[in-house]
Formats: sequence, C-alpha cells, structure tokens
Amino acid sequence: MYRRNIKHILGPLALLIAVFVFYQTWLKPRYFHDVPAAPPQIIEQDVPASPEAVARPPQAAAPEAKRSRTIDPVSIPVPRHSELLGAIHDELEKHNITAAEAKLVELPASILSESATKRHVAILWNNLGILQENAGGTEISVKAFKQAVMLDPHNPVAHLNLAHAYWGLRDPGLTEEFLRKVLTLSPDEPFPHVALADLLQEKDRLTEAAKHLAQAKDRLKRDPGLQSYVKVVTAKVHRAENAEEKFSTHNSVHFTVKYDGNQDPETWTTVLDILETAYREIGQKFNFFPTKPIMVVLHTKAQFQGATGSPVWADGLFDPVLGRIQIPSQGAATDRAWLTRVLRHEFVHALIHEELGARGGAIPTWLNEGLAMQLASDSWQEIGSMPPGEQNLLPLAALEGSWESLPAETVGAAYMEANAATHYLIERFGMHKVHELLLHLKARQTIAAAMQDRLLLSYESFQQQWAESLGATISAPKSS
Repeated sequence: MYRRNIKHILGPLALLIAVFVFYQTWLKPRYFHDVPAAPPQIIEQDVPASPEAVARPPQAAAPEAKRSRTIDPVSIPVPRHSELLGAIHDELEKHNITAAEAKLVELPASILSESATKRHVAILWNNLGILQENAGGTEISVKAFKQAVMLDPHNPVAHLNLAHAYWGLRDPGLTEEFLRKVLTLSPDEPFPHVALADLLQEKDRLTEAAKHLAQAKDRLKRDPGLQSYVKVVTAKVHRAENAEEKFSTHNSVHFTVKYDGNQDPETWTTVLDILETAYREIGQKFNFFPTKPIMVVLHTKAQFQGATGSPVWADGLFDPVLGRIQIPSQGAATDRAWLTRVLRHEFVHALIHEELGARGGAIPTWLNEGLAMQLASDSWQEIGSMPPGEQNLLPLAALEGSWESLPAETVGAAYMEANAATHYLIERFGMHKVHELLLHLKARQTIAAAMQDRLLLSYESFQQQWAESLGATISAPKSS
C-alpha cells in the first residue's frame, strides 16, 4: 500500500490537540455538561448508618432525617443561566449557606418559566436544605425542602427529605395525602410506610398501620437503620390492636378515650373532665398546647401490664411510640385523687413529647419526670425529710437514661431526686429558662451543653449547688 508523507500535517495537528486538552482540563466550565437528561443521581452524605434513638424508648431506634440526600445538579442540564446557577452551586460546594440561600431567593421569577431550569433550581434548594439540616437542624431546613418540592412536584429525593423533616418536627404538613404521594414517587423506600403507619396509628387505624409496617419490613434492605424501630413499633401496634379490639371510644375537644365497653361510663367521663382541666392549667404553665387530640387508653388492672409492657411499679405511662397515655382504670372512679395525679403526670409527658418532636428522646429522664411532677402539682416526699445519713444523692447523669430496669426499691429515690432537682431548677432560673433548655435539647445539644449555654453554669456545678441547697452530697459515680 502506498503511504503518503504527512509530516507537514502532524505538527499543526499536535498543537491543536494540545490546545483542546488544555481547554477541556482547565478552561471548560466543570459545572454544566451537554449531556442527555438523566434521572437525578443520589449522593449519600457521610452520615452514620443507624439513626439516633429519638422521640422513642431507648430500645427503639426511631427514623430521623439522617439518610440525608443531595442531588447532583449535572443530572438536569440547563442551556441558559449557567453562570447564575453555577454561582449558587459554588456557594453550596463551599458550604456558604447564607450566601447560597440569598442568591436562590434573589433569582428572577422569569427564569423559572423554563421547565429544566425550574427542576435544576429545585435541586439547588434541596441541597441547601441538606446543608442547613447538618448545620442547624431540621427546623431550619424544612423551608428549603418545601421550595424544592414546590418547584419540582415529581422529584422523589426532595419529597423524601421533606417527609423526614415533617416527621421529625411532627409538622401538620405530614398528611396522609402527602405520604401517599411520596410512596408513589419512591415505592421501594421503607420510610414513607413507617411514617404513614405512625400517622394511622395516631388516628387509631391500627390494622392499616400494621399493613404499612409489614410493607416497610419488606423494604428494609434499603434502610437497615430502621430495622430495630420497625420491629418495636410493629410489636406495639399488634399488642394494642389485640388488647383494644373491643374497646369503645369517646371524645372531648382535646382527647380521645378508649375503654372496655363493659366498664362504668362514669370513669371515662371523669377522665375527660380531668384531662380538659389539665389541658388548660398545665398548658398555660408550660406555655405550650398540643396541636392534635391525645389518645388515652383505660385498661383493666389485670390487663394493664401485659397490654402496655410497663414495669410492675408503674401506675400509668405515656407511650411515645404510639403517642398514647395508658392507665389501669380499676378503682379510678372511687379514687379521683389518684386518677387526677396519674392523668396530669402523663399529660405532661405527652406535652413534652409533642414539643420536642423527634428529639423527644434527648431529654434526660430525671428532667422529664421532674417536670411531670412539678407541672402536674404531683407531691412527693422531700429529700430533706430523709434521715441525715441517707441524704446521699446519685449523680443526675445516672438518672438520664431509661428507668424501666431500675429495681423497684430504687424507683422511689429516683423520682424523689428528679422532683427535687427540677424544683430547684425552676425556682432558681424560672420556667422560661427551663423552656429554653428544652429547645436546646431539641436542637441536638446535650443537657450539659444546654445548661452551659442558657444558664451559664456547668452541669456539675448545677448538681453541686442543688445538693448543697439540700444539705446533701453527690455520690461518686460507680466504676464500670
């Protein structure tokens, strides 16, 4: 074959190739690429595989917005406004949250008339929400997720993020209609089924809730962090479904009471009267009122422990998983003082749970129980009445976790300490400061950090000063 001499062409060609490579590597914008539109690419953030145990008992790891999702903007290329949108992306890449939000808010409405641009801006809002959530919590991020969903009603990732945010905040936007749309957009995700089951069981639709929990269980490989939570909730829902199968229901303005239909009707009437009074009085003290009716279940004395799984020493309980106050009703009609004390106490727990939302598990048990006693005007033996040799207090840190495993003989002392420490906290700093502590716990601070921040006092100093006010001492922590 004849081969022509092309040396005179190779030199210029090599120069052209070098220029092209230099342009592709260093000069061509890296943010937008002329590629066919593809489904949004999900990029998993560097977060723990398992969700925190929040708003639920210690044995149940509740779902929270920890599987945070961002979307690669390159998945939706836009032929115009690349410089404007690219600047926002750069701010997000640098974690300049305030600047990115300002630029998104200032975008001219005219550019949102184009479908691709609108979907692209939705991605930027979604990714802003993720950064806001990681930096300051769900309360800050929900607005950005709402914007993303509004701009792109078919974006599954943005809808999932908004569902997580709504769930964590116990936001009224988490409606059955919204969750069913999320299920349509993300049929293989377990979380929407869990959230819908949570919503249904609060409406006492236990059979439907159980079905969605079963569907969530079938999809748990996509979200292993939900496994323990789904297991606990499923067991509780089935237990409640069996125990309450033949119960009757009566409603007041703010409460729904379920009880054995054979019980004396005077009992549920009395219960509703006590609770409505508690709603007014305690809500004013706490400066917070529930946003939806609270379920109260009256069990027979024989069924109470088996139906609720409560410890033998419990007179009643608020179940944060099912969102229900549960008490034994036997003898309630003849001992109104006991009934009033128990109902008011558990109502405070319900109130705290609703205010803290998905961070309900962050409140130390001693403070949770102490507030229930103080706000419900539940009288307990004073520590000062104990013999001097017995005034040796446990560190409050030892009373932060669950008390379900405490020996029965220790429970009374735990309640006594909780009551005394919370009384001192309210008397010295006021209920307003206590409320600020709760809001800091909701914002993911520890009790130690919250006290330092709001009371300008270390946790250890608070305990020491409280003990000194009682003429008592703090026991040395037991070595593990």
